[in-house]
Amino acid sequence: MTTHLLVTGGAGFIGSRYVRALLGPDGPPDVVVTVLDALTYAGNPANLSVVRDHPRFRFVQGDICDAAVVDRVMADQDQVVHFAAESHVDRSLLDASAFVQTNVHGTQTLLDAARRHGVAPFVQVSTDEVYGSIEHGSWTEDEPLRPSSPYSASKASAELLSLAHHVSHGLDVRVTRCSNNYGPHQFPEKLIPRFITLLMDGHRVPLYGDGLHVREWLHVDDHVRGIEAVRTRGRTGRVYNIGGGAALSNKELVGLLLEACGADWSSVEQVEDRKGHDRRYSVDSTRIQRELDFVPTTGLADGLAATVAWYRAHRSWWEPLLTAGSLPA
Repeated sequence: MTTHLLVTGGAGFIGSRYVRALLGPDGPPDVVVTVLDALTYAGNPANLSVVRDHPRFRFVQGDICDAAVVDRVMADQDQVVHFAAESHVDRSLLDASAFVQTNVHGTQTLLDAARRHGVAPFVQVSTDEVYGSIEHGSWTEDEPLRPSSPYSASKASAELLSLAHHVSHGLDVRVTRCSNNYGPHQFPEKLIPRFITLLMDGHRVPLYGDGLHVREWLHVDDHVRGIEAVRTRGRTGRVYNIGGGAALSNKELVGLLLEACGADWSSVEQVEDRKGHDRRYSVDSTRIQRELDFVPTTGLADGLAATVAWYRAHRSWWEPLLTAGSLPA
């Protein structure tokens, strides 16, 4: 039986990779994909060029906060995977209004439409940043949420709204919380592609504070496999951490990027730390491993090497994005 799947934010970094995987040669043959994307600065139609003419693909340009558009699109769907979000912490520190509008109000608009039309499961794609910082150990899915930035607070709010629809209305909601993603097609405001593109052009790169903030890294290919496992086999009302298993400090990561790009530490400029900068993230991914038999398969060394090679070979994709004012200072 054919499944009509709505993918919000499907022109972005992770959403487009998910769509390409679904419609690729190893994807499920019975899924028809509709992408709903507003094509803001981080949504790039070029990310979907390889599937544009696929017979099981449809694109709708629209805002998830537009109730009329959402209702019209949702009426033809069976399931939803919700990626669409404002996602850059630095931008949220400058102005949180867009994050509340898109991440909270937009999610509520989608949930209302999904409930009206009986569309489920509704997979809410979230982030490990909703947990806040952890000094030792790893978060399980049962930890309380303590977001530290306007971005992570808006994502936590979206999660709570989604899970409340499960409790109050019986909507089949499933939530994923991933660690930091990296890979091809990532908008060059994020740490890894920003540093790669700066170093390739001989510029210095900024390192916040002492550089000892620890993050866990997950290749985008592993992330989309985890999301698909949750969509197809996950339990209703359940939260699943998706971690990459590779934790290292920002300083260690920068060292790897310098080596990969043929630069040295003279290319690094230490800058004032970000406001409210969480010190350490680490997720416990035992639940998704045990329940859904999911483990990441891309090692950090191989993943970073392939990512650097992709940005080196695809200047025509990222150079137009580096226009004046496109990235926060």
